[in-house]
Amino acid sequence: MQRRTLIRTALASSLAAGLPAFAQGPGNWPTGKAITYLVPFPAGGTTDVLARLIGQKLGPVLGTSVIIDNKGGAGGSVGSEIGSRAAPDGFMMVGGTISSHAINVSLYPKLGYDPQKSFAPVTLIGTNPLVLVVNQASPYKTLKDVLEASKTKSGGLSSASAGTGTSQHLSLELLAFKSGVKFTHIPYKGSGPAIQDVIGGQVDMMFDTTVVAGPHIQSGKLRAIAVTSAKRLASMPDVPTVAESGIAGLQDFEVLSWQAIFVPAGTPAPIVERLHTEIRKILATPEMQEKLKGFGMEPADLSTAKIAAFQKAEVEKWAQVIKAAGIKAD
Repeated sequence: MQRRTLIRTALASSLAAGLPAFAQGPGNWPTGKAITYLVPFPAGGTTDVLARLIGQKLGPVLGTSVIIDNKGGAGGSVGSEIGSRAAPDGFMMVGGTISSHAINVSLYPKLGYDPQKSFAPVTLIGTNPLVLVVNQASPYKTLKDVLEASKTKSGGLSSASAGTGTSQHLSLELLAFKSGVKFTHIPYKGSGPAIQDVIGGQVDMMFDTTVVAGPHIQSGKLRAIAVTSAKRLASMPDVPTVAESGIAGLQDFEVLSWQAIFVPAGTPAPIVERLHTEIRKILATPEMQEKLKGFGMEPADLSTAKIAAFQKAEVEKWAQVIKAAGIKAD
């Protein structure tokens, strides 16, 4: 009898050792093991900063530590692929963006993950609209001015971006696609040099995030033409939306760069819900709300089901734009 008891005990122990922590009982997650928050971009960017802010507060709440792991490359594709292949046991979180989890699947022909099927959404941290800007000395004051001028210029007006496939680039392509007006895209390696050339007059215009363009608009170096959000921004109440232009085809125009958190597909629902709940509480604090708005972001508060629906719509929208415009990865 004693031998049978020992065998059963040993078998139970070995089975438990091979199961994900959550399968051993809700109380065992995530005690005793750190959670990895994989950031598919280099340190110092918005996704990285948000991960560190959230991770610092999430660890103590869950009784463990959250380790930030930066794996940059190919617009977030390299790190996202690594994250998608991690065990779905609650110990891997992935910072996702409009590029890594909506655009890249249509831009890179051999993407190693499916942005929807390979992941389960946890949190939509916030969205960040872009603003179309021109040099302060530019003759263009409205979106109609821009479109009319581009129609008459060979190749269209020049528009800078932070690189092929970025939200700045695809905002331009969406405008061209919906309005039927051509532009010449000038890709740069980052927003910094791109917007400086708009300020200097070397490039006609640019879509950029409110975070980057805002200070230059306030200083008078740039003129804001239109914002890509569905509604006017509280920080720029006098700047109309693209949709407000009254131009045919643009009535539903909207581009929102966004930041989210995902886990590998198959992660147990109770873990996803716990992460969603705790991160939601963290993001709702006045301190975090202030930081998000300081980044030029609109904080979001969607259920996981609504995040999935939002992501699906984003994937479909950008697939259409990329195909219509014939955009290729550099």
